Amino acid sequence: MMKMKTMAIALVAGTLLMGSCASKKDLENCKSENAKLSTNYQESKEALAAANARISSLQDQLSQCQGVNKTLQDNLAKSLDNTSANSVNIAKLVDQINESNQYIRHLVEVKSKSDSLNLVLTNNLTRSLSKEDLKEVDVQVLKGVVYISLADNMLYKSGSYEINARAGQTLSKIAKIITDYKDYDVLIEGNTDDVPITRENIRNNWDLSCLRAASVVMELQTKYGVDPKRLTAGGRGEYNPLVANSSETNKQRNRRTQIIITPKLDQFMELIDKAPEDK
Repeated sequence: MMKMKTMAIALVAGTLLMGSCASKKDLENCKSENAKLSTNYQESKEALAAANARISSLQDQLSQCQGVNKTLQDNLAKSLDNTSANSVNIAKLVDQINESNQYIRHLVEVKSKSDSLNLVLTNNLTRSLSKEDLKEVDVQVLKGVVYISLADNMLYKSGSYEINARAGQTLSKIAKIITDYKDYDVLIEGNTDDVPITRENIRNNWDLSCLRAASVVMELQTKYGVDPKRLTAGGRGEYNPLVANSSETNKQRNRRTQIIITPKLDQFMELIDKAPEDK
């Protein structure tokens, strides 16, 4: 009898031990699934923010065009109260309204296409960068233009315009995005804080910001094969701060290089050429 009790106790203990192992495995699976869900949530959040910015920009432009259309319609209503001698003017107003409506439809189509391209471009860029890169890279889309802001210590040697070894990993990924989107021009813009530069071979912060932008342009061209005809280098010195240079943290934010990706000028000119003419 005592032997049977001992065997029963051993069996119960084994069952509890196996249940404990299974619970730990389930817990690990839950943690892994939770991490994946968190990553998916962050990516969706970033895509939603970019889409909302583009929707806001499109709504502003539509409101302006609709305002013009409303004015034309009001003028038409006033003209209808006049005698038949105004029939020629009425016909002109009708033509203008039709042209305005056509332009609104064209603007919506062009904006939608541009915003879709920018959304894809931005998502591709953020996905290609690591989490460590994204801590020092800020990507925004404002009115159809993509702004990539890079911290100075991510690109340059301290107090210099020479590209450091660390920059290659990020610049190579940005270069691939630029190369994939051949219908976009790229402006590289250097920015500094308000602390005067004290190196003999650099005259001032204007000089430093321009030299840094030129270094990035040369890196994209010579190392990563970006067409130099698409690249422009410029510097804004200390005169385009994001925040007041009132603390070391703020100064660090202002020391940055922006890579600005925009549709080519001829695309904007084509859009202007299709606008209704004043009559």
